[in-house]
Amino acid sequence: MTSLVELRVLEGPNLYFPRAAVKLTLDVSTITEAGDDTVLRLARRIGLRTTRPGAAGSGFRQRFALRAVERLVRAIAGEAGTRRLAVRVRPTSDPEVLVVAFPWRNRGRARALGEAVAHALDALTTGDVEAAVSAAAQEVATAERGTRPATITPRIPVVAVTGTNGKTTTSRMIAHVARTSGLVVGWSNTDGIYRDGLLVEAGDYSGPSGAARALGLDGVQLAVTETARGGILLKGIGITRNDVSVVTNVTADHLGLQGIDTVDQLAEVKSVVPRITRRDGWAVLNGDDPRVLAMRSVIAAQPWVFSRDPDSPAVREVLGSGGRATTVIDGWVTVLVPGADPDPLVELVDVPMTLAGLSRFNIENALAAASAALAIGLAREHVVEGLRSFRPDAEHNPGRMNFFSLPGEVSVVMDLAHNEAGLEALLEIMAGVRRPGARLLLGLGAVGDRTDELIDALGEIGAKGSDVVAIGHKEWYLRGRTMDEIDVLLRAGAARVGVTDIETHRTEVACLAALVAQARPGDVVGLMCHAERQEAYDWLAVHDGAPDTPEVLSRKVRAAAVPAPVSGA
Repeated sequence: MTSLVELRVLEGPNLYFPRAAVKLTLDVSTITEAGDDTVLRLARRIGLRTTRPGAAGSGFRQRFALRAVERLVRAIAGEAGTRRLAVRVRPTSDPEVLVVAFPWRNRGRARALGEAVAHALDALTTGDVEAAVSAAAQEVATAERGTRPATITPRIPVVAVTGTNGKTTTSRMIAHVARTSGLVVGWSNTDGIYRDGLLVEAGDYSGPSGAARALGLDGVQLAVTETARGGILLKGIGITRNDVSVVTNVTADHLGLQGIDTVDQLAEVKSVVPRITRRDGWAVLNGDDPRVLAMRSVIAAQPWVFSRDPDSPAVREVLGSGGRATTVIDGWVTVLVPGADPDPLVELVDVPMTLAGLSRFNIENALAAASAALAIGLAREHVVEGLRSFRPDAEHNPGRMNFFSLPGEVSVVMDLAHNEAGLEALLEIMAGVRRPGARLLLGLGAVGDRTDELIDALGEIGAKGSDVVAIGHKEWYLRGRTMDEIDVLLRAGAARVGVTDIETHRTEVACLAALVAQARPGDVVGLMCHAERQEAYDWLAVHDGAPDTPEVLSRKVRAAAVPAPVSGA
């Protein structure tokens, strides 16, 4: 088959339908490049009797191809015995390729329909158009029905978290708050499957299998699932619904993969999670992110926004329509409900994850977690206790804004920082604990499946925001690239802001060691750590590095805020 680029069976709710679907990626050049007689015969065969397909290769022909493929799928399915079938067709960045999706109940018949559509397209250049459609329908009619979808309908409450940045931290905070309330919690994220705080199986479980595993753990009373864009696009969501959803934000990341080329398209993918939130549940949305706030238009659930600004239009609009909001008033995490006084939960300075109020992103994560915990029905006092006891360390939040102190008054901050927003947040935090006159030393790196533009931008942001920059490669996350390719892109971005004196190290730990060796008292070393998190922890321990307690971190923040002395004339 030349027309079939990919046939993917999506096991649960997805970008196209709120239930299991088949996604076909098709090369439709047999339509866009065919002669007028061929396309008109196809149009008549599939019921498009009054159509003007346009000239071969034209934009009008490409639009005709979208309509024709939708009708072709329906025609083949109808003649094979399927009376009603929903079909969605979307263009891609390649005018010769489009995506068509339809829901399925029987795997064998669904796969057969996808393959039959491709056979019919292939026949446009080699055989009788009318007979090809009939033959395709016969293929489907005689195919084995196959298995049914394995999508799970939850029997316990589920909180589903998605977004570009902060979803792992937010899901961990929600799970911690729930455990604080006494519930047995199962949760899945990019690190693995956990039951009641203990790792059951390591690995990236931010896809549909993670949700299924978390729900299936023995004795679990609440599931918290992290849902990444890759899982939604490649497999669909593993559960039919959730009770509370959270969308942290949408920023440029993983663009150029699986047909997602723009941030708006990425937002559409993320919106699948709140779209399947129960009507009587809550969709917790970032009111400071316009793309996330716009998801109000596609949800059936009640909206609950979070925003650092209590006077933001998002807060005003949602409260005006009967929803709820969580914000910051006079330094307090505060819940707003229509017709009631503000409810101050806890001061930001008492929430360790906000890093003494320093981390803008973690303030948002704390607001999101508090909203979701209250929305799922956890008691107010348990939410407050959980926010106060969740710490930014390797125990509670490994790999995310972990602070350490080394001998010689050197600070180290480790964070995933896998995209532009993440790196900007890391640099913001580093600057917030730098004493007057001290320097920022950054270990810069990138995984290979980012676009050239994103990797280049990381180089520019890192070089502009630090005093010393070194590259630490991620050997196990090159994903088809070479270290040299990534090196060139990072250096190009740095050179644009005048930084060319950059050392390269093959590993993150080697980069960390080199930067620490250069550090002076008061300096802050930041490491974009993805591949060697445990190895970096071990290196720090061997070199007498100690995790910062909230009290130590608070002292660093206060010391950084002291103005530098002004020298006399």
